[in-house]
Amino acid sequence: MSFTDPIADMLTRIRNAVLAGHAQVAMPNSKIKVEIAKILKDEGFLEGFEVVDGEHEGQKVLRVKVRYVGERRQRRAVITGLERVSKPGRRIYTKKTDIPWVLSGIGVAILSTPKGVMTGVRARQLGVGGEIICKVW
Repeated sequence: MSFTDPIADMLTRIRNAVLAGHAQVAMPNSKIKVEIAKILKDEGFLEGFEVVDGEHEGQKVLRVKVRYVGERRQRRAVITGLERVSKPGRRIYTKKTDIPWVLSGIGVAILSTPKGVMTGVRARQLGVGGEIICKVW
């Protein structure tokens, strides 16, 4: 199966899992997806993630565990929204001075910079700009 935009596919799978109330979701693995999952875990949006062998030989699967708060009936997902900003058809880049704030700092912008994939806050600290991959809140 070939995707035009694997990052958008990842975000859509997580969004669908949150809306359906699933505890975890699996997707094809890639380095950028692992970096995004790492950031989401560090920011407290995910419980965790792991890379496991898939059904087919040589294929790896990224399994993401969605984080929920509250007891059984009042259980709500920590992630309330995911938005893909830069797309294959229209790349969105930002300077270090124009890195967007997501919901006045409640959410997080994920950027791909020359120093790696990082949050908008970290990119601001390091003084680098880059491509805005997505926003999560």
